[in-house]
Amino acid sequence: MDVMMVKYAGTMLAAGIGIPILAALNAALGARLGSPVAAAVVLFCVALCVVLLAYAAVGRGALTGLGTAPKHLFLGGTFVAFYVLTITWAAPKFGVGNAVFFVLLGQLISAAAIDHFGLFGAQISPLGLTRALGIGVMGLGVFITQLA
Repeated sequence: MDVMMVKYAGTMLAAGIGIPILAALNAALGARLGSPVAAAVVLFCVALCVVLLAYAAVGRGALTGLGTAPKHLFLGGTFVAFYVLTITWAAPKFGVGNAVFFVLLGQLISAAAIDHFGLFGAQISPLGLTRALGIGVMGLGVFITQLA
């Protein structure tokens, strides 16, 4: 594995670590405010500030192609909002671990389909027996966590 692959893997590991933390923090904020939607609004305001700072630091000029981008590419924001709203609502009642485990299972299934078919311009990586078995084992792991 080359150095860039290790950097990508480490960065994505950190992002993965952050997802349950985000879920727990926003669920607690939603409970304190009495509204998961209000907590999501706060989260997105903070996130927008952070992203604007990052854009100011490195992104100048990158928005010039925005008008020519296919409109379906903007749906990513809808999925982010759906995730934040649902995890903020479900985690206090269902448990952060349970909620994130099912999110992870959904991510594995969706990622495998996107890679297999090269959807949205993704690099094609066929779903072979080994990958399918890995996803099955992960799914079994989610099921086992629900038995406790």
